[in-house]
Amino acid sequence: MGGARELRFTAGADGPEVSALLERPGSARWLLVLAHGAGADMRHAFMEGAAAALAREAVATLRFQFPYTERGRRRPDPQPLLRACVRSAVACAERHADGLPILAGGKSMGGRMTSLSAAESPLPGVRGIAFFGFPLHPAGKEEKAGERAAHLSQVDVPMLFLQGSRDRLARLELLEPVRQKLGERASLHVVDEADHGFHVPKRTGRSDADVLAELADTTRSWAEGLPG
Repeated sequence: MGGARELRFTAGADGPEVSALLERPGSARWLLVLAHGAGADMRHAFMEGAAAALAREAVATLRFQFPYTERGRRRPDPQPLLRACVRSAVACAERHADGLPILAGGKSMGGRMTSLSAAESPLPGVRGIAFFGFPLHPAGKEEKAGERAAHLSQVDVPMLFLQGSRDRLARLELLEPVRQKLGERASLHVVDEADHGFHVPKRTGRSDADVLAELADTTRSWAEGLPG
């Protein structure tokens, strides 16, 4: 695959410059803009593993830093800047897509910022959004589910929810009604026994690599069915 190519772009109209990694296998059929979660960055083990697994399924990825992780900080930026960064990352992907159809999404907060951006106004060229663990509510605060999901009805492209059955940030009995309300635009794939980080207990006999392969295979299969 030749490794990841380092890029930089400006987050928003006059925001700071941030780093990105473009991983494009020779077999690539799609390009996924993949945003990291709140407590990680683009080089987190999950992000690295997901990019590698997706590459094996012919899905190129553009991972990127939000401004706060670019500066080495832990506290996320205000939402307007996070959303602007997502939009700029999509524009960066368009410049380097070379004809590949573009998908967007991310891990936890990164996926939610992507859908919030798309709800505000469509992300140019993006054909679908993939959530790697949508954070429907904070742990133990299920009453926030309605608020977190409200914007999804304003997203006008297909959405794929990849969720662990033990995800404490998205109880399935609360997520399923959200999916049903969204109708044909939303697909849900449940990873049995996985938590929010997509780790599974040792008793399952499955490794993190096995789960990442499942996530990548599901993403590729979903992308194949998207409208052209």
